[in-house]
Amino acid sequence: MPSLESPSTILCILILVASLYVLVSRTSRRRLPLPPGPPQLPLLGNIFDVPSTSQWKTYAQWSKKYNSDIIYLNLAGTSVIVLSSLEATDALLEKRSSIYSDRPDVTMVKELMGWYFNTGLIKYGDEWRTHRRLFNKSFNIQAARNYEPHEVVGSHMLLKRLLHTPEIFLPHFRQMAGEIIMSVAYGINVLPSDDPYITLARKAVYTFSIAFVPGLYLVDTFPILKHIPRWLPGAGFKRQAEEWLKLSQGMLETPFAETKRQVEAGRARASFAADSLQALKDSENELYYQERHVKEVAATMFVGGADTTVSSLSTFVLAMLANPEAQKKAQEEIDFITGGKYLPTFNDKAAMPYVSALVKEVMRWENVSPAAAPHLLITDDEYRGYRLPAGSIVIGNAWAILHDEAMYPDPYAFKPERFLLNGKPNPAVKTPEAAFGFGRRMCPGRHMALSSIWITVASILATFDITKAVDEEGNIIEPSYDYTSGLLCAPTPFKCSITPRSQDAVALIEAAVSEDLPL
Repeated sequence: MPSLESPSTILCILILVASLYVLVSRTSRRRLPLPPGPPQLPLLGNIFDVPSTSQWKTYAQWSKKYNSDIIYLNLAGTSVIVLSSLEATDALLEKRSSIYSDRPDVTMVKELMGWYFNTGLIKYGDEWRTHRRLFNKSFNIQAARNYEPHEVVGSHMLLKRLLHTPEIFLPHFRQMAGEIIMSVAYGINVLPSDDPYITLARKAVYTFSIAFVPGLYLVDTFPILKHIPRWLPGAGFKRQAEEWLKLSQGMLETPFAETKRQVEAGRARASFAADSLQALKDSENELYYQERHVKEVAATMFVGGADTTVSSLSTFVLAMLANPEAQKKAQEEIDFITGGKYLPTFNDKAAMPYVSALVKEVMRWENVSPAAAPHLLITDDEYRGYRLPAGSIVIGNAWAILHDEAMYPDPYAFKPERFLLNGKPNPAVKTPEAAFGFGRRMCPGRHMALSSIWITVASILATFDITKAVDEEGNIIEPSYDYTSGLLCAPTPFKCSITPRSQDAVALIEAAVSEDLPL
């Protein structure tokens, strides 16, 4: 019989103590209350409480009503936890990212609409790590600088289009964003107008943004509904998904097939897809990724760059209409640095802190993704004495965070100077990173997105004045400042006047475009 001091006995005692500790912890955790939230109906819970539009504003209202930055909802049996402060998102989505980095199975989008390939929707695991590794190789903060020449050329082409047809600035923004991302991701030159790739991206991202809202489709709550016949009353979502599936698969297959043909013909331009395919072709050993990974990551780049930049630039124009004094300050800073003799470059960025602050304020004021893509909690957790059940959908309310009065006083006002102190960047004010998501699921293309927006904003302000449009009788046309609602939000169509600041500005644009190499 082993003694009480023998190694085997001590090991058994330690295992018993650890087991009892886990059992007691789990039992006590189950007794903890859930976070506060609106009253629930039997079985259905809060399924009728979540609005179909601008959910993030309702979430923020509930946070104030229940005096809690963590809110609990029950959507017909699905637990939803909404985090409306940077403290909460940092504590859970960042510091406990190992259990908060999964994604929920959004049946409508992933299965029925065919967005399974999107890196942002892939379940947390080896497949996601392969995608992320490919992304980071090409879009980390250092690698993203390699794309600055593309962004400069794209911004110059935008200026030329604004010079000739400023009234259609929104299609011009979309054309520029499409040119840059198609060049970077696939090495493909797009048509100067009505390009099929850009049109495809716009339509596909629009449907994605609409459908990817938790609770909007019952099939996401009850996945078994995906098996009902398409002709059955109430199965309109299936017929809708069939049409939208064509768009997602078109984005996945069409541009990649073109790049693959160019690689096989030996005439592919440098790009993410071409370089990654060539590496697979040349390698004597098996690499960490396969051809399908290249195709899927390139398509995710295509999606990510298609509309987010367009939305941010549209918000920039709205902000200038509402805040002409901010426009004037930025132009004065640009003029002081360039002397009106050349267009801004990335080398000027450090010398233009107000322009950089203005871009940050654009990202904060009306962010593209107000309710960031949902995370999934993979195990039971506890936070501030609340029980957080495994399987909960966790939403970081980026809109509430970026409009937190404690962090950003007077949050609904557009104030670039909030990011400055004595004319220099103020490290005490948090950069609006929440606009790009949280934790390990933060947007991997954010560095390129920010640099693209910065050079475009600086270039436009250097050469154009943005003012409110007037009608035929000379009356000012006030924009509505309304936004579409979805995973990705953008201003609803509005009119404005974009006019050259001088003939010297016109000459700068013409000279820059003539000197640029094509994308």
